Amino acid sequence: MPMPTAATHPVRIHVEPALEGRNRLTTAFRLILAIPHLILVGGPLAVALVWGGSDASEDGSQTGAGGGLLGIVAGVCAIMAWFAILFTGRHPLGLWKIIAFYLRWRVRAAAYTSLLRDEYPPFGDGPYPATLELPPAEGDRHRLTVAFRIILVIPHLIALAFLGLAWGLTSILAWFAILFTGRYPEGLYRFGVGVLQWNIRVEAYVLLLHDDYPPFTLAA
Repeated sequence: MPMPTAATHPVRIHVEPALEGRNRLTTAFRLILAIPHLILVGGPLAVALVWGGSDASEDGSQTGAGGGLLGIVAGVCAIMAWFAILFTGRHPLGLWKIIAFYLRWRVRAAAYTSLLRDEYPPFGDGPYPATLELPPAEGDRHRLTVAFRIILVIPHLIALAFLGLAWGLTSILAWFAILFTGRYPEGLYRFGVGVLQWNIRVEAYVLLLHDDYPPFTLAA
């Protein structure tokens, strides 16, 4: 199986840049405002900081609080899909749609919580300037990589543990920058979008939404 690059990988996020004229008031209280979404779909650093230190399910799906309440549902669906793929080579469409719904919501909530956007995200699906491109996995799935998915993803979890810490620090710097200048520094913004995309690609891989191994890059 060829290793996909950042340009060819099927999972991509699109965040409309928001550098100037940021909302200082909602930025100041962002974590409080984001609490309902954090409860439902978890926080933006959960992949890096929670997966590495929590128990994982048989297929490697995180079913802890890091993914919120819907993350638990997505993890259970991934476990069922793991067995289905191993026995039939197919991912049940209904399970795929539930997990994809969770991950799309998670992208919007993470973009808001990490200050990449100021618009309050919808509860569930809805228009938002941060979107997830996630085409369905067609045809027979790769049973061997599915069987050993949690082992294959370990290098990414290690990388994301460090990137997640760095993202947390840069988000704090951006928080102060927005409060004092009303602007998100462009370099920090690009880094945040890159880490978010890496996180989501890995999470989609672990939750069995596709079989393409995530690239080790912050590039879009």
